Amino acid sequence: MIDVLVAGGGPAGWAVAAECARLGLVTELVDLAPDRPWRATYGSWRAELPADVDPAVAAAGHGEAIGTITHQLGWEYVVLNNTALRDRFATASVTVVKGRVRDARPDPEGVTVEVDGGQRRAAVVLDATGAPRAVLGTAARGASADQTAVGVLVEAGAVQRLVTPGNALFMDWRPHHGETGWPTFLYAVPVTADQVLLEETSLARRPGLGLGTLRRRLHARLAYHGIPVPPGGEERVRIPVDRPLPSPGDRRGPVVPFGAASPLVHPATGYSVATALQLAPRVAAAVRDALQRGGSAAAGAAAWRTVWSPAALTVHALRRRSLESLLRFPPGLVPKFFDVFFALPQRHRWAYLTGREDVQGSAAAMVALFATSPWWLRRRLVLGALDPRPSSAQSDEVNTG
Repeated sequence: MIDVLVAGGGPAGWAVAAECARLGLVTELVDLAPDRPWRATYGSWRAELPADVDPAVAAAGHGEAIGTITHQLGWEYVVLNNTALRDRFATASVTVVKGRVRDARPDPEGVTVEVDGGQRRAAVVLDATGAPRAVLGTAARGASADQTAVGVLVEAGAVQRLVTPGNALFMDWRPHHGETGWPTFLYAVPVTADQVLLEETSLARRPGLGLGTLRRRLHARLAYHGIPVPPGGEERVRIPVDRPLPSPGDRRGPVVPFGAASPLVHPATGYSVATALQLAPRVAAAVRDALQRGGSAAAGAAAWRTVWSPAALTVHALRRRSLESLLRFPPGLVPKFFDVFFALPQRHRWAYLTGREDVQGSAAAMVALFATSPWWLRRRLVLGALDPRPSSAQSDEVNTG
């Protein structure tokens, strides 16, 4: 029986598998296409990344955001080089198995795993297969709230008036696409020294805004700025931001979701990779220490407590209520909401966007937002927080009242 089996060969799966192997745990990683390149664009605030990931940074810029006015965020935003990030994990002694994990059956001694007709035994299984897979076999009910986006790569010289050198445009809510309805923003960040990703993005909507609408708006926005639509492919993004947590009864076993499957996705940003990179060494250490003291059940429980501490559960609940409140906003008020949020002191913005276990900081940020909000925003925040029902997509008519 091996110590750890990791299902899924994305950044989260490789990060936790590599950390387990480096601590001496016998580790296997199972993926249907283990050599497939990572195509997604992974971004983060530089200060949120572990220090040893810094060599994998492909491009960086000082973050700015535009609601109806421009805000300098005060932090450096980076985009990762996927090949360099993957190479960082390749030195670990991880056994790679080509296949798909189809079933994981825990018992008092470990977990029996079905991998394309064969069986393996592991003390702990870490499920890093991503958000589309149901956590522990429990499917989400109803339509999910999705962040969706369509983007293209353009030469940096062609967009200097839109994204000035040395900057990263985290959000631009100005309706330069010329359409009313559910608001979308431009995410415009350097991905190499010579290229910039321009991505029309719907932050969150239930159900997610269609990719066809986003493509049309992106092309219209590029035309507004005099930027030709480049030939070639496009990046398409669909990130569920409201996947349910496993039930309390499931949070004790030796099958532990990790990464977007956990779900570690921040409901307000759609980000999870930096969090997975931060948590990977902690999860590996917890599993090793628990295996030395006890067995499979103890190691699984230790991994669960590391990923979902009481503080993390509390912050997650606060973020989810904030998401439901924002989803109920009339479309015309969303950019104005972000003007208020980005005007908060740095410490409050940082706590809300990155402080996954910072209950006090997250609560203080929400209190500060309410205290500095105009009456129309306070009303929306209170009504959204008190309504227990999941929100659904609102009318595409702009309402500024």
